[in-house]
Amino acid sequence: MSPTANTTRQRAEQLAATLPPLLVAAERVASTVDQGVHGRRRVGQGETFWQFRRYQPGDPTQKIDWRQSAKADPVFIREMEWAAAQSVWLWRDGSASMRYRSSDDLPEKRERADLLTLALAALLVRGGERVALLGSGAVPAMGRATLNRMALQLMAADDPAAGQSIGLPAAGLPDYEPLPRHAQLVLIGDFLAPLPEIDAAVRRFAERGVRGHLLQVLDPAEETLPFAGRVRFEGLEGEGNLLLSRVESIRDGYVERLHAHHHGLAALARAADWTFSTHRTDRSPQSALLTLFLLLSETAGIRR
Repeated sequence: MSPTANTTRQRAEQLAATLPPLLVAAERVASTVDQGVHGRRRVGQGETFWQFRRYQPGDPTQKIDWRQSAKADPVFIREMEWAAAQSVWLWRDGSASMRYRSSDDLPEKRERADLLTLALAALLVRGGERVALLGSGAVPAMGRATLNRMALQLMAADDPAAGQSIGLPAAGLPDYEPLPRHAQLVLIGDFLAPLPEIDAAVRRFAERGVRGHLLQVLDPAEETLPFAGRVRFEGLEGEGNLLLSRVESIRDGYVERLHAHHHGLAALARAADWTFSTHRTDRSPQSALLTLFLLLSETAGIRR
């Protein structure tokens, strides 16, 4: 084995050793949400019975259930549960700004994004859907092995050498990929880039017929700017430093601009027929996962 191959294998083994905590945490979050989600089945082609409903003009006569109809005056149609698996691509922001946390008691934004990404994947796999990480080169697939691979890919992205080998760029916005029409795409990040850049990234996917969902993950300090007095802010992505003598003097203006940015994100998502939601790292990951999963269920017929 060459030195390079041996080094890569050692990295993989080290990363694999860190997988259980992430997987356990993701499965725990997914289990909590799964228990609280009541089935909303979708009519379609399948082999599992869903419900009877009254016959309506235009319904195919071969769908009439004559045995059920013989029990009462109305004529009943036998509907089956939708059984086609969906393909969902997931992406989370790997840029340096996701490393921020305002307190040691809080997770980094990236840690929370990793957890939500993997927990959503676990929830989708439980429902029989196919999932993959955007940018990994992997084809959407089902099963526990898919979760293990995704967890390894997320953890490997922390290692520049390993991350490059599986194709997960540390970018604040996703690179465009020609996904199949009607595919589902979930983007998780802080989305603090200029709105025109985010809009351009979203539109490239939307114009191909991809349905998508934006989940913005922020630290609570990024929403409220709770600091006071003389504070030096250091840019995490080469923006430089900013020294303010009285940071509280700009708080109202900062919060106003952030709200405007939120409204802009929601507007560009609506324009693309996508959805937008927000999450703070001091709040329950279960609530964010439930919101995101229900949005997926409503727009794509994801099974639950």
